[in-house]
Amino acid sequence: MIAETVCSAAAVAGLGIAAVTAYRKRYLAAARLTAYSLVPLGLVMTGVVEWLADTAFSPTAWAGFGVLGAAWALFATTRAVERRRGGTRKDRKAAARADQSGAVAPTASAPSLSQGSRPAARPAAAPRAQGGADDFSDIEAILKKHGI
Repeated sequence: MIAETVCSAAAVAGLGIAAVTAYRKRYLAAARLTAYSLVPLGLVMTGVVEWLADTAFSPTAWAGFGVLGAAWALFATTRAVERRRGGTRKDRKAAARADQSGAVAPTASAPSLSQGSRPAARPAAAPRAQGGADDFSDIEAILKKHGI
């Protein structure tokens, strides 16, 4: 009963503030305030506030919330264990189908690479005109260009 009175008073106060806001020619804000102030009134009229008040002081309802929490914890734990086992869901489904059909996958070895199938070796880099002493000349040029 007290919760319904408080919600109704909040709705009336919100409508009053919305009226003052509309008087100041801020119609969009007034419409938004009206919408917010009608929510508690609607909750009172539908009986949601009474249901919430009855639920808040009911030991059975709190036990129900505890059971829901335990169910959520079990669900989250089983999902975490399932993810740690490795593989994707698609892999697990394929493995389950293979187990059900009784088929054994053939164990083929990797094909050996013949001389013709090997990739060509990269040609060796041409030696620099000054020899191996100026290997960092390009880097030095870049650093000098940027003033470093």
